[in-house]
Amino acid sequence: MEKQPGSSAHVVAGWEPLVLHEDRYFDPDPTVRRIARELYEEIKDLPIVGPHGHVDPRILAEDTPFPEPTALIIIPDHYVFRMLYSRGIPLEALGIPTRDGGPVETDPRKIWQIFGEHYYLFRGTPTGAWLDYEFYHVFGIRKKLTGETAQAIYDEILEKLSSPEFRPRALFERFNIEVLTTTDAATSELEHHRQIRDSGWKGRVVPCFRPDALFRIAKPEWREELRALERLEGADIVDFPGFIRALERRRQFFKTMGATSTDHAVLEPYTELLPAGEVDALFQKARRGEATEADQRRFEAHMLMEMARMSTEDGLVMQIHPGSFRDHNALIYERFGPDKGADIPITTEYTRNLYNLLNAYGNDPRLTLVLFTLDETTYARELAPLAGHYPAVKLGPAWWFHDSIEGMKRYRERTTETAGIWNTAGFNDDTRAFCSIPARHDLARRVDANYLAGLVARHVVDMSDARVMARALAYDLVKETYKL
Repeated sequence: MEKQPGSSAHVVAGWEPLVLHEDRYFDPDPTVRRIARELYEEIKDLPIVGPHGHVDPRILAEDTPFPEPTALIIIPDHYVFRMLYSRGIPLEALGIPTRDGGPVETDPRKIWQIFGEHYYLFRGTPTGAWLDYEFYHVFGIRKKLTGETAQAIYDEILEKLSSPEFRPRALFERFNIEVLTTTDAATSELEHHRQIRDSGWKGRVVPCFRPDALFRIAKPEWREELRALERLEGADIVDFPGFIRALERRRQFFKTMGATSTDHAVLEPYTELLPAGEVDALFQKARRGEATEADQRRFEAHMLMEMARMSTEDGLVMQIHPGSFRDHNALIYERFGPDKGADIPITTEYTRNLYNLLNAYGNDPRLTLVLFTLDETTYARELAPLAGHYPAVKLGPAWWFHDSIEGMKRYRERTTETAGIWNTAGFNDDTRAFCSIPARHDLARRVDANYLAGLVARHVVDMSDARVMARALAYDLVKETYKL
């Protein structure tokens, strides 16, 4: 295995302490740093509102102890294993399950040792910042993770995971999470959400309606997704109007379970309202297994229009997460399945693609449309002007590859002057890794405090305005946008 470069004599002799500086991520200029610290102190303990994420609700429904550190920190987090894979470490060696049940490493200590020996790879990355926070604040670790300290840290975390204070619901309360939104397929029966509700626990966990699989009519799995929807309906769905009625009923069911939003992950945010006969013809091609990628593009474009229409009627906030070429690595997808760190951003256009949707619904006060991007070149050119004009449009925060220290800074710098901050949607953590939630929110609050401190130092806003803005970015905007 590749060894950590640049080991000091101190590391060889023992271990280095893990220290999180109280002014981390703040500007080195003393004036900006002082103001940033003051703003951060006022918002750091505000409750966490999570309007979009991928935590498995089963964790909180069953509230069983986390098994051990590897299963908690490494295996569910593609931010972690994609970096290790990029350095030549096979996913099998990291215990990532294969589609066919083929052999992978099952010894969590061996996997953790690999992680420790390669932890230096995360230096300077947001993943490293999140993990250091998690180790220090969640688990009380006071030494840096290296190959030499890996097993001791594993034991320390393992011991804590066996205590009641580290059960999922106890951590939820300790993290001061006011509400957590999961992401759920349109055909999900939301049994874990029902289990949480029926348990009497006071933690608020709500679903988000994600119908993507039912829109991807060129995929081999589409007809099985349709059959799942038919089973829920108790009848065959033989035409497009019946398909639409079924989706409307599923949205209403999600609302009864607490949902306030929908989510749509498309390659491009192309929208087009098709004639009734034409869209039904596409639906029939899909039922026969004959739909092409071009057919799917037009079907998805029409379905985004339908989703916007439905949102004006049922009030669910509509999110669009475009611009990810998903599962770019065909070998990894075929062996391990989706969401294994091989998603790559592409150039994304919004102004023309959303023209039809925004002219139909963008002026309707009943619609809230939250737009995300992986293409930073669109912040100032397209997204901020769209949000700065259309009442329905809000900008989602810096997302995925850009929810980093510099990425969040670039986002604020390129959008605020045109859209202001009240046309943005606050912060969301977008994580599968439950214990990283407070780390991600803390980093965002620090970066925003630092951005606002720069405005104060340059006399763009005064301190009283900055205080209001800091609270809005950390808490108020997300509650308002997502109706939470």
